[in-house]
Amino acid sequence: MNRVWKPNVTVAALIEREGRFLLVEEETEDGRRFNQPAGHLDEGESLVAACAREALEETAWSFTPTALVGVYQWPRPKADITYLRFAFAGDLGTHESGRVLDAGILRTVWMTPDEIGATADRHRSPLVWQCVADCLAGRRYPLELIRHYG
Repeated sequence: MNRVWKPNVTVAALIEREGRFLLVEEETEDGRRFNQPAGHLDEGESLVAACAREALEETAWSFTPTALVGVYQWPRPKADITYLRFAFAGDLGTHESGRVLDAGILRTVWMTPDEIGATADRHRSPLVWQCVADCLAGRRYPLELIRHYG
């Protein structure tokens, strides 16, 4: 039987406040790693809704995506998996203090671009820095590029 290949669709929130980006430190099979608030698209969910949901679940901050920063394809080395990531910039909302974060999330941390760059060896993937670099470069595409039917 032939295996059907398909990429894993993920979303990521680029949340910036006063020159710092909100990241999560999470427990992975490779140890503790930094990542944007990110996760998988659920069945029937729009990419924009998935990004807002993942940000809230992983950071306890509400987040409203307002622009697409980029679309990234990354075949993970040493694994039979390819990620297709949609990264969004947007507006930070309110914080739900006391909210329990997703399993595996150890903490949230606000980091400057220099601090993010200095921790590259602890990034979940090379997409972490690339998304920050693209955000800092002003890459913003209208959400109208993405059509959700359903």
